[in-house]
Parts: sequence; C-alpha cells; structure tokens
Amino acid sequence: MSRLEIISPEGLRVDGRRPLELRRVNSRTAVLSQADGSAYIEQGNTKCLAAVYGPREPTKRAALLHDRALINVEYSVASFSSGERKQKLRRDRRLMEIASTIKRTFENVILTTTFPRSEIDIYLQVLQIDGGALHTAINAATLALVDAGIPMTDYVCACSAGYVNNQAILDLNYLEESAEIPTLTVALLPKSGKITMLGLESRLHLDKLEPVIQLASDGCKQLKENIDATIRESTKSLAKTILQ
Repeated sequence: MSRLEIISPEGLRVDGRRPLELRRVNSRTAVLSQADGSAYIEQGNTKCLAAVYGPREPTKRAALLHDRALINVEYSVASFSSGERKQKLRRDRRLMEIASTIKRTFENVILTTTFPRSEIDIYLQVLQIDGGALHTAINAATLALVDAGIPMTDYVCACSAGYVNNQAILDLNYLEESAEIPTLTVALLPKSGKITMLGLESRLHLDKLEPVIQLASDGCKQLKENIDATIRESTKSLAKTILQ
C-alpha cells in the first residue's frame, strides 16, 4: 500500500477513521481468577491479556533486592495473532526487547520501595495484532496492576502516532504500520504530563517530531479516561459483591 492511499481525498483512513481519531477501545479487569490482578483490552482489533502476580517472595534468591521489589515482565505473542501462522518463540530477541522496554516504563511508576525483598511479575499475552501492540500491552499492564492493588504514582497510558501526507495521524493500525509510516509510541503519566517512554520505529524529521509527540500524548489522555472508567466500573462491581 502506498502512502497516498493511507488517507483518502475525503480525509478518511483505511479503516474509516479521521486522522485524529482513536480506534474503538474495550477493556475490563479481573478476568483471571488465579492471578493477583488481571485485565483484558481491545484497541481496534489488537487484543491483549495481562496478568500480575505479587508482590511475592522471589523465585530466585540471587535476584532479591533488599530495598525494593524486583519487577519482571514477560511479553509474548500468540502464534495465531496475525496472518503469519508461525510459532512465536518465547525467548525471541524482539519480544525480549519489548519486555525490557515495558519493565523500564513501570519501574519509574510502581512504588517498589513499599515491598522490599519481593518481586512483582507481569505477564502480557498479545492474542491478536492489528497495530499498536506495544501501547496496547502497556495499557493492559496498567489495568492489571491497579486490579492487583499495586501502588503507583499514576496511571501509565500509552498511544502511538505517525506522520503521513504532511499530517500527523493517531493510533496506527496494522495496514498503516505496514506502509512504513514513521510511528512513535508514547507512554504518558496523565496526572503530571510526564513522558515515561518514547519509542520511534523509523526515521522522522525533527520538524515533524513535536506535533507527533503532542498527538500521541493527546491520545494517551483520551485513553486515560477509558482506563479510569474501567477501574471505576470494576470497583463498583466489587463493592456490590462485598455488600451482598
């Protein structure tokens, strides 16, 4: 697909959205009974499941930190998640890089000093890919951590943006990412406005960087409203269950 086809003369993208529109978002928490916290999120057709275990005693004593909790992140992609029907290896280098990025993103937000000599494990499974797998996984992790009762300084909300046909577009899907559009992923702390993660997949001219970052940040703030609504609804349901 050429870049000229990404946005039609009518101003619509390949999936019918306007350039500044997010994909449909559907999320819920407490989807796994065995985990301390869990969440499921759909952003467009990208689907991710998150599970959090801990704080708990470290499985490897050598990795124990005496002044704070150790955060472990495992990121995996289901073999049926895309049209490429191939086995996704758990230790694939790209998956490990993404897991490391997500780990660093949350290390600055989780109050790890509250739980010294323990570990918090975050498992992320991408069930279907239609673009934006990284930022969808980050949003799923945020929901699962809140569901587990892990204290954080703020939500971590993530979104992507790109630049094509002399304008920025929000929340790229698979076809748009496949067209080699420069794609920037931002993880934002909505309360303070601080950016905790910034990832650029390809080259982007410096003059275009600021509007793309701003658009991705605006997307993060919109997603914060969805995450907040999901948490509030989950809390209301839990309260009703306790009162019954």
